[in-house]
Amino acid sequence: MLYFILLIVLPILGIYTQSFKLGWTPFWESISDPLAWKAVLLTLKLAIIATVINIFLGTMIGWVLIRYRFPGRRLLNSLVDLPFALPTAVGGLMILLLLGPNSLVGAFTSGFGFDIVFHEPAIVVAMVFVTFPFVIRAVQPLLEEMDKSEEEAAYTLGASKSHTFFKVIFPSMLPGISSGAMLAFSRALAEFGAVVLVAGNIPGKTLIASVYIFGEIESDNPQGAAAVSVMLLTLSFLILWAVNLVQTRRLGK
Repeated sequence: MLYFILLIVLPILGIYTQSFKLGWTPFWESISDPLAWKAVLLTLKLAIIATVINIFLGTMIGWVLIRYRFPGRRLLNSLVDLPFALPTAVGGLMILLLLGPNSLVGAFTSGFGFDIVFHEPAIVVAMVFVTFPFVIRAVQPLLEEMDKSEEEAAYTLGASKSHTFFKVIFPSMLPGISSGAMLAFSRALAEFGAVVLVAGNIPGKTLIASVYIFGEIESDNPQGAAAVSVMLLTLSFLILWAVNLVQTRRLGK
């Protein structure tokens, strides 16, 4: 309880207290600032795109790691957790070196008039990188616990592989996909270290909420930083509540 209060409850209360310390009017002025709203809306849009990508990639990779045996499987399974262990700033630097204007990929895309780094695609790549493990690790236990007799019964009755997947296997995977996607979305909303190196931080174009908060602190405006933080924090609370609800229903079944 002491750990929970000191490291979780008090910091959260501090953010809400700081945001409303000067009253409702300054708080409303802070969150209604056009740059703040653009930063939050851009963050939501790119986090949704990154989450959709992770849903497809995570589901496929989780399926392959559980259902197939191949050389390097254990190595691939251990590399899935690399974004958790790697400092996010290092991840941002890796993306910068891989996709920057001086890299082979960056030079190739620049030839077609399409730049990746310091534009929205680089932010999406950074968000996908840091949230990569969530869907995979949420899907894998469900596939391991799945009763294969239902799948075999579907094949015995003449169902095709695609029909069996969508009618028998996918419904069992859906709770894990949903909870993993929500956790990935929540994590993408708050990403800073990987994004700040590749975003360009152009107000209204590539400035996301976490970098905006950092800029407000640097500009000696803790009220504005706390107000935007409250928006993201409240949204994260709602997402975590939804994840808990999904997991509780799954256990109830």
